[in-house]
Amino acid sequence: MMNFNLKKLVMAALFAALACAATMSIRIPTPGTGGYIHPGDAIVILSGVILGPGWGFLAAGIGSAMADFIGGYFLYVPITFVIKGAVAYVSGSVYKKLGKTQRGRYASVVFGGLGDAALVSGGYFLCEAMLYGTAAAAASVPANLVQGISGLVISLVLYPVLLAVPDVRQIAGAGHL
Repeated sequence: MMNFNLKKLVMAALFAALACAATMSIRIPTPGTGGYIHPGDAIVILSGVILGPGWGFLAAGIGSAMADFIGGYFLYVPITFVIKGAVAYVSGSVYKKLGKTQRGRYASVVFGGLGDAALVSGGYFLCEAMLYGTAAAAASVPANLVQGISGLVISLVLYPVLLAVPDVRQIAGAGHL
């Protein structure tokens, strides 16, 4: 049991690092708030799916917040922690409920991606409306939707690749299925 918990902790740290790196790897600037589109949301979705709601929340939230911190978006660090953590939490919760069959697991990844688009667009809109006004916040919504949908597509591609790794498959299955 201790070996499994250690594996899960290490896996969570790896997903946090992956979320940070994927978020910082490709940055396409968006209008209105100075944000950017990035592939990190795929890792955020998969953090919840692979690690479960709790560990996924922490890995996705910490990794994504680290990217904002390193990138100089200090104001967004706590906002990103909560929003991206919530995406992973929802993705993990959906996976836990629906992931009993192969078809259900893939559907869970899709629902996690749709949840990402909704939570990221809505969450950042609410926070940015308070910071910059409604017009600037509304300008970032289309880019956040594109980011969510691209995260969904990338996560669907990466999901079977990750499950091919025995330790990842073991952690994804434990407590979910």
